[in-house]
Amino acid sequence: MFMGEYRHNVDEKGRMIIPAKFREGLGQSFVVTRGLDKCLFVYPYEEWTKLEEQLKTLPFTKKDARAFTRFFFSGASECELDKQGRVNLASPLRQYAQIEKECVVIGVSNRVEVWSQSMWEEYVGESEESLAEISENLMDFDL
Repeated sequence: MFMGEYRHNVDEKGRMIIPAKFREGLGQSFVVTRGLDKCLFVYPYEEWTKLEEQLKTLPFTKKDARAFTRFFFSGASECELDKQGRVNLASPLRQYAQIEKECVVIGVSNRVEVWSQSMWEEYVGESEESLAEISENLMDFDL
């Protein structure tokens, strides 16, 4: 399980340190793809395979299903850690998430998310304002 928030920088070559606490769970190789809310999703292969199986069950005759699977798979990139625990984030992924230098790496249960620091701070600010409403809406899910 991934949890916590870490701040890092992306170097001029597009490399970013993966927090040591996340490295074992991710393994040496993993998948990075475009995520929702303008961040990147990072999945260990086991979790990526589960997601892939779920997406395969979506009816390809439905426009939304096709769009959703295209979004995730077309942006996906297999990545490996280097000897310093860094990953090279592909330029299109960095552009999508607006990651230039400062970024925030967070653990979200079965995946890791990478955000530009400014986008993360904006998201947290907006979410905090509506947290009470969000938690009420989640009551329908017996949480």
